[in-house]
Amino acid sequence: MIYNEIIEQLKIQNSDELNALFGKADAERSRHCGNGIFLRGIVEFSSFCDNTCAYCGLNKNNKTLKRYRLTEEQILDAVKNINTAGINSVVLQSGEEHGTDPGLLTRTITRIKNELPDMAITLSAGEKEDDVYKEWFEAGADRYLLKIETTDEALYGRLHPGMDLKNRLRCSESLKRIGYQNGSGLLIGLPGLTEEIIARDILYLQQMDFDMVGIGLFIPHRATELSDIPHGNLQLTLKTIALTRLALKNSHLPATTAIGSIEEDYRVDALRAGANVIMPNFTPLPYRELYEIYPGKKCAKEDWNSYFAGLNSLAGSIGRYIDKGRGDSLKNREQYDSAQRN
Repeated sequence: MIYNEIIEQLKIQNSDELNALFGKADAERSRHCGNGIFLRGIVEFSSFCDNTCAYCGLNKNNKTLKRYRLTEEQILDAVKNINTAGINSVVLQSGEEHGTDPGLLTRTITRIKNELPDMAITLSAGEKEDDVYKEWFEAGADRYLLKIETTDEALYGRLHPGMDLKNRLRCSESLKRIGYQNGSGLLIGLPGLTEEIIARDILYLQQMDFDMVGIGLFIPHRATELSDIPHGNLQLTLKTIALTRLALKNSHLPATTAIGSIEEDYRVDALRAGANVIMPNFTPLPYRELYEIYPGKKCAKEDWNSYFAGLNSLAGSIGRYIDKGRGDSLKNREQYDSAQRN
């Protein structure tokens, strides 16, 4: 895809043209990824964060948030619940703490791989030194998600005081070099984000050829400086998902929880626009509401037993099926061909 073409598509308003874009992305998803909807169980193991991101409720300046950190045993129990649900992929996610001992995750990853060897492990714990990334990879972590939110240096600097875009880009390159299935993502609706910036972001994602990309929708949090900003535009978010699918072909794209947490649950619309992953939350209930990146998170009170009952029906309604496999990267040729055959 080329820059001007992406901008033109991002500015589409006509319903027929929108439906054509989403249909094209959905066909590309079917062609390159198959018709399965992969499930990745999330465990949010710590709400501590040293960053002051302008949009995030976990930022360290939020003194109203009750912080928590799960123990090794609590994390392992949650992962076992994911396995019991028949899901073979977990995302271990936390705020970004600097200078902490990586040993908790190293031990936890090792135990997961020893007790549940078929479980794929994705980490999302922020910027670390290369030796920490290597330690976790060697312990058995398969994937790493390090969302970029935007590649525009000026906008990134305003939204992330004290953080360095160049270092985040360096970390992402290191993760790929070490051997992780590499993930990134954007946040649509941030103040100052234009179609031109989004177009450059999509081209960056394409250049890096990420294995997985999360396109989130900004929802304001009362304890941040962006508390009075309206939430992101759903249509622009769906267009970004569709164009990311067209640019990256066989990358895994989730229908993110934020898209299901505004006026209605729009995750099915994201699935129709090129997404192929849903991420149920298995954080223990006493802590789930405390991981408040934004308010009103759908999964905070969601009963996944009843949700799973309707998930197959949802998938069938759009000609898809639930795939509880590992959902490994489709950049591997053998997996890519298998998805096409299915």
